[in-house]
Amino acid sequence: MICICLGKPSVEACKNLAADPQGSGHRFHLVEIRIDGAPLSPDEIRHIFSLPLKMIATCRPETSFYSREERKNALMTAISHGAAYVDIEIEADTPYKNEIIRHAQAHSCLVIISYHNFETTPPRVELEKIVNRCFEEGADIAKISCMTRSTGDCGRIMALYDSEPGINGKIVAIGMGKNGKITRVAAPILGAPFTYASISDGNETAPGQIDMSTLTSLVKHF
Repeated sequence: MICICLGKPSVEACKNLAADPQGSGHRFHLVEIRIDGAPLSPDEIRHIFSLPLKMIATCRPETSFYSREERKNALMTAISHGAAYVDIEIEADTPYKNEIIRHAQAHSCLVIISYHNFETTPPRVELEKIVNRCFEEGADIAKISCMTRSTGDCGRIMALYDSEPGINGKIVAIGMGKNGKITRVAAPILGAPFTYASISDGNETAPGQIDMSTLTSLVKHF
């Protein structure tokens, strides 16, 4: 599956996506709504997540639009109104994380616990520990996203799909940066439930993200 990322969501943009689920001929299956990318009101969040789209609710802590409490409330509002997944950073404090996880479980919303490293790709042993921690803390899906600077970095990331028995379909491991593009194409082939793409060229939400049109063309050959 391809998950397109909406970095600056609005009600109008989401309504347009709901009206064109084929994405102008380039099929997507899931939309990540980066709530942190726009100053959305509670009513706007309710409206967006009530639309007939399968969505991931994400609100990163580096946002300047929301306080900690507002981020938590935004995610819980999204869950209450139909989010299929909620993404919580592994660094989040335990009370924040647990409250959102309990709310997600009560609403049949799957939990993604995500680890991002914008500087480097840690050694494989460390990455495996991070994956295990994600699941120990309540993840349905563990997301690992690291800056890649070599083929070795990409290899360590892709090796995670075979790191533990039963992990297939429960991990999204991708490399950021130019060198990591291959991991974004390989992810669904190796067992990731989805891979991320930008909605169009120039609207990336992470370094090295491939646009939906290009990624669709690449993935369909496998």
